[in-house]
Amino acid sequence: MSHIVCIVEGDGEVKAVPLLLRRIAEARGVFDLNVSPPIRVHRHRFLQREEEFHRHVRLAAAKAGDGMVLVLLDADDDCPAELAAAIETRAREVAGPVRLAVVLANREYEAWFLAGVASLAGKRGLPETLQAPVAAEAIRNAKGWLGERMASRGYHPVSDQPALSAMLDIDLACAHSRSFRKFVKECERALAE
Repeated sequence: MSHIVCIVEGDGEVKAVPLLLRRIAEARGVFDLNVSPPIRVHRHRFLQREEEFHRHVRLAAAKAGDGMVLVLLDADDDCPAELAAAIETRAREVAGPVRLAVVLANREYEAWFLAGVASLAGKRGLPETLQAPVAAEAIRNAKGWLGERMASRGYHPVSDQPALSAMLDIDLACAHSRSFRKFVKECERALAE
């Protein structure tokens, strides 16, 4: 049985990320993926305060055992590849022998919903005739983009993020989001080892 311990930054991601990981696993025929409740961090403090960074990574590594630690943060305006590499280098210094993956959603987690938005049309207050943006990961405020289209109710990360993660077409999102492909690839790596 594969085991993943996640470090995430948003309240919505605490529920959404395990759900999404299990969906990816089940789509690959793995039905016993063990995902521990994620460790929630504040991005700025996690990245800027060395002691806090070490404490969370060590806790995740201890919980993971022979499983994998997956750090998932929003890139915001940083380059996802460069920041992920820097975080992974720092985390490897304190994580010990545990398997480790770092994924940064390009801009923010919700950009993955924009990448697969056609699969979400007509759901959670989104219109049936939802037009996908040309470059989902180029939009700076994906939460705002979703909220504008959920005009009757707005976008609420804590409730909408898990619900949309449960309905997102994984293959469609992979086709339109490089950072989501990286997330799926790291999940597959955890399942294979």
